[in-house]
Amino acid sequence: MSRDKTDETIIEILKKDSRQSFVEIGEKLGLSESAVRRRVKNLTGGGIIKKFTIETGDANSTSAIILISVDSSTDTSKVSAKLSKLHGVHTVFEITGQYDIATIIKAPTITDINVCIDELRKVPGVFDTNTVIILRTVT
Repeated sequence: MSRDKTDETIIEILKKDSRQSFVEIGEKLGLSESAVRRRVKNLTGGGIIKKFTIETGDANSTSAIILISVDSSTDTSKVSAKLSKLHGVHTVFEITGQYDIATIIKAPTITDINVCIDELRKVPGVFDTNTVIILRTVT
């Protein structure tokens, strides 16, 4: 499916706030509600927009990035699958470079982050970890 500049703008608007109505988006772009609805339907049907989701406020939580080395005899994708099921694991990335996997974990406190890290280190195939606590997110 080909996208034009208007489709790209709609995607950017929805990334920032997926709750905006088609009417509101249309007003910003000089389009009718039905034109925006049709474009979003085409973007969704064409697999460009995979899903709509929410992001919860994290004012009372702590986040960390965990860089993980996987044992060379272990399939990285199997480790990734196990990690993605752990409580507190928000996102799992398979990456290149010194580490094989990067995860983002979220928990209410540093103590809870430590519990999650301890569980993560118990996953078969996890060889080494490097933890970075996120102090603040700048958007």
